[in-house]
Amino acid sequence: MRIPFNIPHVRERELEYARQAIDSLHLSGDGAFTKKCHAWLEANTGAKRALLTHSCTAALEMMALLLDVKPGDEIVMPSFTFVSTANAFALRGAVPVFVDVRDDCFNLDERLLDAAIGPRTRAVCVVHYAGVGCEMDAIAKLCAARGVTLLEDAAQGAMSTYRGRALGTFGAFGALSFHETKNLISGEGGALLVNDDRHVARAEILREKGTNRSAFFRGEVDKYTWVDVGSSYLPGDMIAAFLWAQLEEATSITGARMALWARYHEAFADLERRGDLRRPIIPEGRVHNAHMYYLVMPTLDARTRLIGRLKASGIHAVFHYVPLHSSPAGRRLGRTSGDLPVTDRAASCLVRLPLSASLSPAQVDEVVAAVHAALA
Repeated sequence: MRIPFNIPHVRERELEYARQAIDSLHLSGDGAFTKKCHAWLEANTGAKRALLTHSCTAALEMMALLLDVKPGDEIVMPSFTFVSTANAFALRGAVPVFVDVRDDCFNLDERLLDAAIGPRTRAVCVVHYAGVGCEMDAIAKLCAARGVTLLEDAAQGAMSTYRGRALGTFGAFGALSFHETKNLISGEGGALLVNDDRHVARAEILREKGTNRSAFFRGEVDKYTWVDVGSSYLPGDMIAAFLWAQLEEATSITGARMALWARYHEAFADLERRGDLRRPIIPEGRVHNAHMYYLVMPTLDARTRLIGRLKASGIHAVFHYVPLHSSPAGRRLGRTSGDLPVTDRAASCLVRLPLSASLSPAQVDEVVAAVHAALA
């Protein structure tokens, strides 16, 4: 494709820092670059503790372990999300309970949560779709009232806020992604944000194969040993070195994406007024990170035709999730709470346009022109 859907945004420091990591002869986890990333994430999110993981999926799996999720427990979540949100808990035997999303921003519909929470509910896991925050005030209040833990899949939410507070810091835990399709990248990678001091020590243990190795390296114990369940969730320090170069440029990367997002948004206003499509809606109180720019077409056929016309022009546009409630594993391992008409419509009608910090304004204009031509 002449204009790919995603172009990983890489400058020069990534290679420079990777070389420094190699020269340090510390290539395993929790080296100097990992510590820099931890400090940056804690300072820029306000999390009590940030721990790099080898993926956002790993961070979600750590949430399930930290909650001691048991078979038969229920975790309420949107169906319109990536499989990792459900897999992390299904691996422990829990049942994902799928709830519909809001029509404006495709985040979990907070008005449907109360009915979805039952006697077996352990947690609600929200997903901040497209880096736009869920209605966290209402959701946090309801979770507290019903005595269930609030979790955040903020895979798409780095540098986004809800009423001035970083996404991933409202629940007991938050998960970030640094996959190459995200705004800030390390190829594969993620982070667990721990927002309650009571969970910090155990999070470190679970991440280090169930050992107290982190405490040993701080001099708090004279040897380290197996003290809990766990797995190897650390990335190597070369991955952290790459990520550190991205974090140093986080503000400029976000600014570049926002400028392109705004260019798209302004260019499609006329088509929205004409009724040909709907543009993204950002509810009040949110600052998003321009993770994606999407259009909502009126029908599946219209979406299919648009993607086909763009492909013929050398432009790679894509649809998004197959809803989990309609997937083979979702039907087998989860259940739905009520009907999910908005989820089904989003899955049928949403098309994502190319967007990355490496995309040029001229390329965005070319995409815009192709969309207008396709809908003429």
